[in-house]
Amino acid sequence: QVQLVESGGGLVQAGGSLRLSCAAFGSIFSRNTMGWYRQAPGKQRELVADITSDSRTNLADSVKGRFTISRDNAKNTVFLQMNSLKPEDTAVYYCNLDYNDFEGEHKYWGQGTQVTVPS
Repeated sequence: QVQLVESGGGLVQAGGSLRLSCAAFGSIFSRNTMGWYRQAPGKQRELVADITSDSRTNLADSVKGRFTISRDNAKNTVFLQMNSLKPEDTAVYYCNLDYNDFEGEHKYWGQGTQVTVPS
């Protein structure tokens, strides 16, 4: 079984920065994608950014130029550096790990961490 442990959420004023971390524990296929999704009240969960094990990145248009995703493969950890935060970035942020093996697709979620940017 895989467990994702997130940290780094909190309350920050508009224009500020936060860094989220997510460490994956357990038996993990080396070729995988880790990423961050977010869900604001009354809205659907949406992809913020993800990164493959060979460091190909994908960011939502709404965060390009402000957020950066990176990873440490040796530690199975993914980071989300969030700069120039806006009130519309307020949401619960969920870490995600996704990979395929001979058994099919495996998808795991963290417990979520709250990010609040007051207006």
